[in-house]
Amino acid sequence: MSADLLSLIEQCRQDNDYDPLISKVPYAELIGVRCFATGEEMIFHLPPKESNIGNPTLPAIHGGVLGGFVEHSALLYVLLRMEEPSFPKIIDLSIDYLSAGHYKDTYAECKILRMGRRLANVSVTVWQTKKEQPVCTARAHLLLG
Repeated sequence: MSADLLSLIEQCRQDNDYDPLISKVPYAELIGVRCFATGEEMIFHLPPKESNIGNPTLPAIHGGVLGGFVEHSALLYVLLRMEEPSFPKIIDLSIDYLSAGHYKDTYAECKILRMGRRLANVSVTVWQTKKEQPVCTARAHLLLG
């Protein structure tokens, strides 16, 4: 599987189209996660989708969907940064919800704080209007392997 995954990742990088990789992760595809790279930076995108609404009165994105977006952004980011790719597993995820995630485009940026042979520590920032006004932040620990 590693050779197939490596060739898929290389093809995604060449085309700057990560949809084939995201299609391998069913929940990420279900909620509509997208990814694009601008140079070395990768931005994950969650477009507005009616099935992701948790509070129709505001309307706002369901907290579980935001959590899934955070988790899958971290997972995909680490996968794309690994030398020998294999799907990492979330060990621990801590999310700080800072404001309501309104029904509009939502973005996430990940940063690897530390990546060893077996573990990776990642921070994730999610925003909608301005990057400086995050909707939530998170810290994730992933098992590589």
